[in-house]
Amino acid sequence: MGTNALQDTIKKAKEGNQIAFSTLLDTFWNDVYAFQLVRTKNENDAEDITIRTFSKAFDKIATYDDAYEFKTWLITISKNLHVDLIRKRKRNILADIEPHGDEVGKVLDESPSAEDKLIIEQNLANLLQHIKKLKPHYQQVINLRYFNELSYADIAKELDEPVNNVKVKLLRARKLLAEIIKKGNGSLN
Repeated sequence: MGTNALQDTIKKAKEGNQIAFSTLLDTFWNDVYAFQLVRTKNENDAEDITIRTFSKAFDKIATYDDAYEFKTWLITISKNLHVDLIRKRKRNILADIEPHGDEVGKVLDESPSAEDKLIIEQNLANLLQHIKKLKPHYQQVINLRYFNELSYADIAKELDEPVNNVKVKLLRARKLLAEIIKKGNGSLN
């Protein structure tokens, strides 16, 4: 993504545009994940920290200063979260590192995306087969969202996680699931 397109996407994200958030997630997910994989040497930790990084970034996007590269800003957030995780493990405290308040802004709205439409159109038996290919924590949010039809807030309660974590997981899960569906259908580009 060119610098201008990126700045435009960030500006839209600051205004709460869902597609802009989704684009930022898709653009920078691999950078943050690869960075954390080197640090943690553990896929689950790297994925967890990456989810938390985007959750926090979307929560704090209004504070992003374009004097810094967006990728650098994300990496810094992820570094701090990793340090917190290590400290938390050393203390062995079970409390979550993020507060469970309702202060999280309505970052991502409820309007269906292209991925949603693709998921909804699937034959149920096929869809269940596709979902089984996802990692368990992605299967869980997809099931709660599409089969139990829970709201973001209810899923957050069910999983005992911040709402933004749930939103990031769903964005990621929907993208992965849409890719699996496309591969499975063959006819789709």
